[in-house]
Amino acid sequence: MASPAPSFELLPGAAASPVILHVPHSARTIPPQVRADIVLDDAALERELDHITDAHTAELAERAAGACARTPWRFVNRLSRLVVDPERFPDEREEMLSVGMGAVYTRTTHREPLRAPELDPAPLIDRYFTPYAEAMTAAVADRLAATGRAVIVDVHSYPSRALPYELHGDGPRPPVCLGTDPFHTPGALRAAAVEAFAPFGTAVDTPFAGTYVPLRFHGREPAVGALMVEIRRDGYLREPGGPAGPGLDALAAALARLVDAVTAP
Repeated sequence: MASPAPSFELLPGAAASPVILHVPHSARTIPPQVRADIVLDDAALERELDHITDAHTAELAERAAGACARTPWRFVNRLSRLVVDPERFPDEREEMLSVGMGAVYTRTTHREPLRAPELDPAPLIDRYFTPYAEAMTAAVADRLAATGRAVIVDVHSYPSRALPYELHGDGPRPPVCLGTDPFHTPGALRAAAVEAFAPFGTAVDTPFAGTYVPLRFHGREPAVGALMVEIRRDGYLREPGGPAGPGLDALAAALARLVDAVTAP
């Protein structure tokens, strides 16, 4: 019997690179046993995947990594966020629970049922969420041990028009949104990102704010830096989930500039 596809993958970079390009939402794969608990028919599920998937962000990170002077590490989710969302809190701390989109989604982007509300999320948390979190924690710890610091650059995309699930969708929607954290995003990292993506136009913490840092280090380890890069989808694909266009190359070059700036001594 063939082994199951991996839930996530750590792709090694240069030994001296502190940077991890984190790509959590690029995949569309849903294992059959998880699909069985999703109430959408196949056509509706495909439409939902078009809306919820950060299409081509794994390819964007791969192209950027190949263009860097010092190759960053990449941590890539190989399963859809409809399986589990590794960037949500797995408990009541998660504000997206209010729209049925905690670590295990029960509602769609349009606030329609995705799973039965009585579904127990614990098996999905145990099978998918916890191993992912542990592996990402280990990857960050490894960069800290090897280089004395770690820099997580979270690679996302978002629609040009707000979807109904968004809790903070009323603000500006720039071509590139930079999400920051007061503890984990130093001024130099923020400034490097603004400069790298300046040709596209950026804004900070709108419409999405914050960064992803494994809980072991969150708010505790200043040597772990973090920045979220949210790219508006109309800059590189036909929405909601079409093939990548020529804009992807320019965005990958900008991401590579950011990585090179962060990696420089």
